Amino acid sequence: MNLEFVCLLLLLPWLMVVDQSTAATSLAKPGCEEGCGNLTIPYPFGLSVSCSLNSWYLIKCNRSYSPPKAFLNSFLQKQLQGEVKSVSVENQTITTLLLIINYCNGTDQESRIITRGTNLSGSPFYYSKDRNKWMFVGSGNGLVTQKENVLSGCTSICTEGTTLTGCYGINCCQSLVPFDLSLYKANFTNMGIQQGANRICNAAFLVDQTWVPDKVAEPIVAEPIVFLAPVVWLWTLKSKELEAGLLCEKSEAAVKLENGTSVANLQCRCGPGTQGNPYFFNGCQAIQRCTNCIDVLYYSKPSSTIILLSVFISIGVLLMLFGSYLLYRTFKRRRNKRQKQMFFKRNGGLLLQQQLSSNEGIIDKAKLFTAKELEKATDHFNENRILGRGGQGTVYKGMLPDGNIVAVKKSKLVDENQLDRFINEVVILSQINHRNVVKLLGCCLETEVPLLVYEFIINGTLYSLIHNENNEFPFSWSMRLRIATEVAGSLAYLHSATSVPIYHRDIKSSNILLDEKYRAKVSDFGTSRSIAIDQTHLTTGVQGTFGYLDPEYFQSSQFTEKSDVYSFGVVLAELLTGKKAISTTTNEERSLATNFISATDGNHLDTIIQTEISQEGRKEDIMAAANIAYHCLNLNGKKRPTMKEVTTALEAIRSNVPSAAVTNFQLEKGDTAESSVISEANYTWTNTNSTSSSDIHPLLFETS
Repeated sequence: MNLEFVCLLLLLPWLMVVDQSTAATSLAKPGCEEGCGNLTIPYPFGLSVSCSLNSWYLIKCNRSYSPPKAFLNSFLQKQLQGEVKSVSVENQTITTLLLIINYCNGTDQESRIITRGTNLSGSPFYYSKDRNKWMFVGSGNGLVTQKENVLSGCTSICTEGTTLTGCYGINCCQSLVPFDLSLYKANFTNMGIQQGANRICNAAFLVDQTWVPDKVAEPIVAEPIVFLAPVVWLWTLKSKELEAGLLCEKSEAAVKLENGTSVANLQCRCGPGTQGNPYFFNGCQAIQRCTNCIDVLYYSKPSSTIILLSVFISIGVLLMLFGSYLLYRTFKRRRNKRQKQMFFKRNGGLLLQQQLSSNEGIIDKAKLFTAKELEKATDHFNENRILGRGGQGTVYKGMLPDGNIVAVKKSKLVDENQLDRFINEVVILSQINHRNVVKLLGCCLETEVPLLVYEFIINGTLYSLIHNENNEFPFSWSMRLRIATEVAGSLAYLHSATSVPIYHRDIKSSNILLDEKYRAKVSDFGTSRSIAIDQTHLTTGVQGTFGYLDPEYFQSSQFTEKSDVYSFGVVLAELLTGKKAISTTTNEERSLATNFISATDGNHLDTIIQTEISQEGRKEDIMAAANIAYHCLNLNGKKRPTMKEVTTALEAIRSNVPSAAVTNFQLEKGDTAESSVISEANYTWTNTNSTSSSDIHPLLFETS
């Protein structure tokens, strides 16, 4: 609810009972006298040094007059100049009286230039162009000049025996001035009729625009006439002269001088809902009455009953607001709870609970996380926590309350028709306990899309390690062979050691992670499927990554365990050659599997084996490993080895018995030994510098 509206509701009862006769806020500084006679004197003006801004604003109250009169102290010595008639805080003006004396001469058409008015140079005051006018009384031309520049003027004609009220060009004329002035001169030329010894008298001066002379006397007079006329001055302020924290702003339009420059001037205002004097601290006070309220709501004097009623109304409004807030929070909490329950059912939560409760061994292995837990762990799924994006979802780095670092995978929307399979896979993966398989810790189903929680693997992907040429980490042959053995062992475990065989369906180097000791961890089971023990294949729509995809599966849509074997063969070929599964040449894209088989059949395998490997590894080990990759890539799935056989062969190579590994990979009847086994004679060692392509792949979990 809007805060201003709440405050208005709370203040309304008090506004209704305020005494409308409350005195206005004082315009003088606290503790200072505010008036002199009938004149109110606001700050920055004051009747003493401590009550005024500075000496320019000091006003003396002459109490010998009745009523007392106020004079600007700085101008007291200039005869009657400086008597103050009014001061405006809003318009930032002060009106003083100007002494006017006619100038008389004894000759006709004689020009005169005389200084008129008070010289304000050096003071903070200026003659206001917006509040004053130029007036010429007499006969002839009257001009106002400054530094030999004519600023304004008018012409008056002389008529004998005529006395007029006002100033219309007969014996008197007037005009506006374009600039604020600190000093001006009057220039006039007589054009009257001289009669005998009488002299022609003229007067020219700046005067308040609202002032009109009672009568304009005949210009032919015997003696000069002395009178007083009001003139309006602007008063200006600088920032260093004011207290800090006032609502003041620079107003260059306040003082425009005749030379085109402006005088910097600050004008202060009271804020909304306040009134008073904005030129000193706490000078603005809250408005004491509601000017827009119905008259019947005003009371001249609040009674105790009305005050008590106002208190009860205020308390009632507070209780109503507090109750509304509680209702809103309760409604929001219930709505969120219903929404979480809806998501939980839609994402198969009830089915998962049933599966967990039916197998006590799973309960300790899989956890149902709450949305609040994972939002806190990932800092509300902050973009800075993203580890990777893929076809199955986005992975975030998170920290659980116990300090464990995890990877939270925010899956894409799950097809409701696939819920049974999705939940089945969560249950199966939660049972996998293998050192070379990324552990699924649990999931959250009360969000719009399912959230899967995995253990966090720190050293990125095998893809990044193989293909990042700038990586300074030494990727030795022995490490490559160990990683290949670990991956093969994890796949053999999934295929034959679990209670229900599991096909990964997306084995590739970017789905193999490396922990702090660079041990392999197979990840991303988003497309994995489990099958019954008596089944040999799974018929599905083709899914996987081009370059690693089993050609036989691509044609038949029947995925077998040998399809995972083919994908592993591509990964092993990557480790041997340092090349990507699909490489782009100038004219076409080439498959690593095709190139590897072609090089092997053409007896020039040495041209694609990575130079560092051929220089570091033993010939027998590399031949045996290449032989395994060659058999895994057989286009006929039935002729490929099982992952258990691959694991045994790789372990034999690591045990320095590669001949056993070669022997174990004889092809079925009908295939010749020359085409099935890579012999030492067919492998020529060279120092060909074959370069591997570079493609940095920083994602922790990459899916297709």
